[in-house]
Amino acid sequence: MARAHWGCCPWLVLLCGTSWSPNDPGFFSRLLACAWGHTKPVDLGGQDVRNCSTNPPYLPVTVVNTTMSLTALRQQMQTQNLSAYIIPGTDAHMNEYIGQHDERRAWITGFTGSAGTAVVTMKKAAVWTDSRYWTQAERQMDCNWELHKEVGTTPIVTWLLTEIPAGGRVGFDPFLLSIDTWESYDLALQGSNRQLVSITTNLVDLVWGSERPPVPNQPIYALQEAFTGSTWQEKVSGVRSQMQKHQKVPTAVLLSALEETAWLFNLRASDIPYNPFFYSYTLLTDSSIRLFANKSRFSSETLSYLNSSCTGPMCVQIEDYSQVRDSIQAYSLGDVRIWIGTSYTMYGIYEMIPKEKLVTDTYSPVMMTKAVKNSKEQALLKASHVRDAVAVIRYLVWLEKNVPKGTVDEFSGAEIVDKFRGEEQFSSGPSFETISASGLNAALAHYSPTKELNRKLSSDEMYLLDSGGQYWDGTTDITRTVHWGTPSAFQKEAYTRVLIGNIDLSRLIFPAATSGRMVEAFARRALWDAGLNYGHGTGHGIGNFLCVHEWPVGFQSNNIAMAKGMFTSIEPGYYKDGEFGIRLEDVALVVEAKTKYPGSYLTFEVVSFVPYDRNLIDVSLLSPEHLQYLNRYYQTIREKVGPELQRRQLLEEFEWLQQHTEPLAARAPDTASWASVLVVSTLAILGWSV
Repeated sequence: MARAHWGCCPWLVLLCGTSWSPNDPGFFSRLLACAWGHTKPVDLGGQDVRNCSTNPPYLPVTVVNTTMSLTALRQQMQTQNLSAYIIPGTDAHMNEYIGQHDERRAWITGFTGSAGTAVVTMKKAAVWTDSRYWTQAERQMDCNWELHKEVGTTPIVTWLLTEIPAGGRVGFDPFLLSIDTWESYDLALQGSNRQLVSITTNLVDLVWGSERPPVPNQPIYALQEAFTGSTWQEKVSGVRSQMQKHQKVPTAVLLSALEETAWLFNLRASDIPYNPFFYSYTLLTDSSIRLFANKSRFSSETLSYLNSSCTGPMCVQIEDYSQVRDSIQAYSLGDVRIWIGTSYTMYGIYEMIPKEKLVTDTYSPVMMTKAVKNSKEQALLKASHVRDAVAVIRYLVWLEKNVPKGTVDEFSGAEIVDKFRGEEQFSSGPSFETISASGLNAALAHYSPTKELNRKLSSDEMYLLDSGGQYWDGTTDITRTVHWGTPSAFQKEAYTRVLIGNIDLSRLIFPAATSGRMVEAFARRALWDAGLNYGHGTGHGIGNFLCVHEWPVGFQSNNIAMAKGMFTSIEPGYYKDGEFGIRLEDVALVVEAKTKYPGSYLTFEVVSFVPYDRNLIDVSLLSPEHLQYLNRYYQTIREKVGPELQRRQLLEEFEWLQQHTEPLAARAPDTASWASVLVVSTLAILGWSV
């Protein structure tokens, strides 16, 4: 079935390696990994597909010629007396997505993967990245670059010590290294007679010159009060109250993450792809507020909203974005203590503050406060998910009618679901690049199609859609996997076990202040019982018209403990390499649990309102408790989404919803009673966790 779709693209086979045969096991998954290089490393025996030893060298047509840019960069390095220069792939605010004018590593190397670090010496150039991007890097980098299939600072420093002489100077832009990363480099180089040198003028920017995309200049605007949980004045007062209660009584809080400033002042813009942020810093003291941004982007109404014409404790003074380093240094000369969150503060700011004047926590008070939504924010986020469900249901109905015609591919499908979301009230675009994956492509957990490279959707294959929207009242993220034909018994079993994992975690009751990592295994239990698993995280926080992946909430070891009012995704999955992929993702609110005896316990309330695919559910694997949960959930979907569909005269979609939320009936399982299975499994999980 898959091979017919590749018959039109012989150039792709040539690009990815003429030694591969369509009859080879794993041919198509290798071909896909070559084309996109997203998530699955391709086993080529460790051999680089580039052949740089021939004259001329053999290179894929997708490589970028970097000879001139590297020559110019080395000239800049000579003016700074540098032996090496480090070029990270991030921006000055640790953003998940970065703007085009911050894509320095991509421009200098040609490699556009989202993770990786480049280092240039006077004679060599190299890139370090993880297995998701090895093939992509080989397809995009010319022979000026070595590819190192490792990550972290240790292998980079090891390479540097062999490539640069004693007494050498290693330059870096301090605004592109986090505090932790700088400390790792600094510690590794200590005693080596090599010096780590902070250079505030980025050398790649100097070489990039006029070709560098401009900094965004769209207006920075204030959200309407209807879409905010609190006024900015209330938020400022709350942070100042935390400062006064802190044991070290800081005199100021410095905010470096763009989402922190956006949340604090209820301001938004469009500087970052998929995230409504603007380039900024904030220095909030006990008597003043300084917002570092491009003042020309604020309208007179927004300046008035910020009380920027006065100088009191509730007046926001707008200072130029480029002056933040000097302003922090000047403020640090006084009798002050500056509170920072180390996870999002870059070394360029950190090095300006005397250590005795620092108050450090992993996350700033704004990041911690933002993680817990108040009642209004909860209501707003829930409302956005109802409208988002309408868009997704419209898309699923559209697919059922059009996929059998053979006219829908992954990319056109992604465009349609984005279009439907764009038609919803308060829409402000997608919250991330839509993952629209058919058949074997869905086995690549973070695959996204392009206009040039995609597959047709087929009634004979699974289809995975992971997508989300930005709305003025909330951010959404939902994944559904469907099959329009006759799925195999294994596909149904795998799907149902993923569904059970979603349900088991969603209905779990756990003590307050439990960390997500302590309960994450419940999402995997049904898969583990059958010897199956998935290789990605189980969930992440989500914002109110902010980040779709909002830290520090989630189920990883470095996430904070769960608390009432937090929102998190719950997204177990299963991926059969070269065949299909399954993921079922919902967003859930952490709420108080009702227990038989008094105590402080929590559970989840799911706020995603799209039914699962009945065609893929093996009811015999579900316990009575699972069925009861599903049927209650389906009734909730009817109550929340049904009236909205009727109000908008979406009668076909309403009928579809009614059919897909019919109560599920039990079928007797062939094995021992589910009650005993649940008891044994629960004991096993608890024992494993301890």
